[in-house]
This record gives sequence, C-alpha cells and structure tokens, in this order.
Amino acid sequence: MRFLTAGESHGEALSGIISEYPSGVKIDEDFINYELSRRQKGYGRGGRVKIEADQVKILSGVRKNKSTGSPISFLIFNKDWQNWRQKLQFEESLLNPRPGHADLSGFLKYRLESIRDVIERSSARETAARVCVGAFSKLVLKHLDINIYSYVEQIGNKKLAGTLNALLAGDVNIVQILEDIEKSPVRCPDEEISKLMIEEIDKAKNEGDTLGGKFKVIASGLPPGLGSFDQWDSRFDARVAAAFMSIPSIKVVEIGEGFLAPFFHGKEFHDEIYYDDIRGFYRKTNRAGGIEGGMTNGQPVIITASAKPIPTTVKGLQSVNIKTKNIENSLSERSDVCAVPSAAVVGEAVLAQEILNAFQDKFGKDSLEEVLENYNNYKKYLKEI
Repeated sequence: MRFLTAGESHGEALSGIISEYPSGVKIDEDFINYELSRRQKGYGRGGRVKIEADQVKILSGVRKNKSTGSPISFLIFNKDWQNWRQKLQFEESLLNPRPGHADLSGFLKYRLESIRDVIERSSARETAARVCVGAFSKLVLKHLDINIYSYVEQIGNKKLAGTLNALLAGDVNIVQILEDIEKSPVRCPDEEISKLMIEEIDKAKNEGDTLGGKFKVIASGLPPGLGSFDQWDSRFDARVAAAFMSIPSIKVVEIGEGFLAPFFHGKEFHDEIYYDDIRGFYRKTNRAGGIEGGMTNGQPVIITASAKPIPTTVKGLQSVNIKTKNIENSLSERSDVCAVPSAAVVGEAVLAQEILNAFQDKFGKDSLEEVLENYNNYKKYLKEI
C-alpha cells in the first residue's frame, strides 16, 4: 500500500490517495471518522479542535461499501478555511521564523516570500490525513486479528510507570485499561497521574509555554517473519522508525527497551527462546520490542516515541527577521499547549500502515481474500514446525 497526502493547515481541505489497497475490504466510514475524532481529542489542544469536526469524504476506490482495488481518494474539509481565506490572500509577509519549526529552512529551500507558505504545509494538521490512511489500514488488520493501541507515558515531568509490563503480563483487564485510556483527557490509564499531567499542562499554559512528552504504541497478534534482513530498506524496524520520525515534533523513537541496551550484558538483555507444544516458540521477556534482525518475532511490537514541546508559544522565542536581520520575537499565533495525546493516535496510524505494508509484502496485496488465504497457510506451516 502506498499513499500520498496533500493540503494545507488552513486550505479548503486535506486530501489523500491510497493505491495498492486490497479489494474486498468492507469500508466502515463511521470507524474512520471515529479514528479522526480520537486525533482531535486531548487536554492541551488549542482552539482549532473546537472549530473542526473531521469527517472523511471518499471519492473513489469504494463501491457498495467495499474496496475495489482501484486507488482510494478522499477529502477531509477544513471548516477553518472560511475564517482564513481572506487573511491568507492579503496577509503581509511573515519573516520572523520560529525556532524548532520548519519556517527558516523551508523559506530558504523554496525561495519563498513568507514563512506562511512553509507553515501551512508543515503544520501537524496534515496528520489528520494520515490518521485517515491508518484507519483504512486498521480495517484490513482487523481481519488478521492485529490489535493496535497507545497510551501516554509522560507529559513534562509527570511520568507513568508499570502499565506496559502489566498489560503484557496479563495482570490487568486489558478491556478495562483500554477504556480508561480513551476516557482520560491525556490518554493515560492512571487517574492520579492523569491529573498531575493536566496540572502540568495548565501550568505551561499560564506561563505562555508548551510541553512535550512520551507515548507508547503497542501492536499485538503479529506473526514472526514480517520484514526482512535482505536489504536495509526492507527491515521492519527501519520502516517503523522512519514512519514515527515523520510525525511532527517526534525527536526520539525507541523499539522495546532499546535505551536500556547499553546498560545490560548480552546474557541479561536478549529475550531467551523457549518452546512448548501449546505455545510453540515463545519468550518470557520482550526487551527487543517484538523485532529481531529486521523482522517481527511473534512478540508484541512496542514503540516509544518522544515529542518535543510545540514550537509555537504565546510569548515567542528570540528570532531574527529574515530580510532585515534585526532581532525579533518569533511568530505567535493560535496553537496547542500540548499535543502528545493526539500524537499517540497518529503513532497508531503510522504503525498500522507499516504493518499492513509488511503483510502485503509477504502475503499478497491485490485482495483481502488472497492475503487471508496465504496468511492462513503460513499459520498452518508455523504450527507444523
């Protein structure tokens, strides 16, 4: 599956084209719109989310509620376009770039007259289109019994501990904890830690500042053997890392317990292999995060991503006028205080896209029926080993 997105933050609409999407998939628009609504939630979001109510409009590639194998095209209209169309037309050139954003580099690269032309496309608003693509991907993965979920682990200095291990060990009711995540304004399953995170966001808002944080995305139900060590760009971990790094504000991607790896000896870190007649090959630990040698190993895939504070602040930061070279405050306009909960939902989407790509690489891409046939044969083969 390949896709392209187009559109700008305050343009008329975001658009996307998905090609090589398998035929025969029932397309549930309500589910896609639900995923879009999840991206818009989260304590610390700015005024934009009060204006928009993202809904997908599918233009092609779907007939009688099923994918046909033709390219799927879609639109997500921007309601805020009506408020900005005149401003964008007559606004004077903006020349005070924000540190931490694409403003200055984009202005220089494309030889523009205003950083506005960079802001509009480099905005995280584009991720609405990618969440839409991720929702299309999840519709296929449901048939393959792949589940993807996320939660926020840290905002500012407030951090959650222990939830992942409890989830993976089965020490908690996973249905309940997923409900708690969705109910939390910051996508954190711990009510007390959620309150502390909210207080941290409020403090930053009162100070005219912004906050970053850290979130985890987990995918369960994957078989061993997705991805390959054949070439560098077919390694599953490489693809996943690139996908997460493409999310605006993400500066760090960790697979499994990768950051702890330098502190362990080999005997301590690696996930030893066991076997029994019921489970087959299995591990008692998952420090590798479900990926070894560029391939999935049958364990849950665990990705942690760290997001920097949003570059647009109320007070601004020191900058320089691009033309006059005089010291100026960086651009300040309506923005989020913290978008980590939203970024976690985007993380689910990009992981879903890469998992579907890996499935299609191994089991076929033309139709859902073909993918299921080949995948069921592979599962049968795994049981007979």
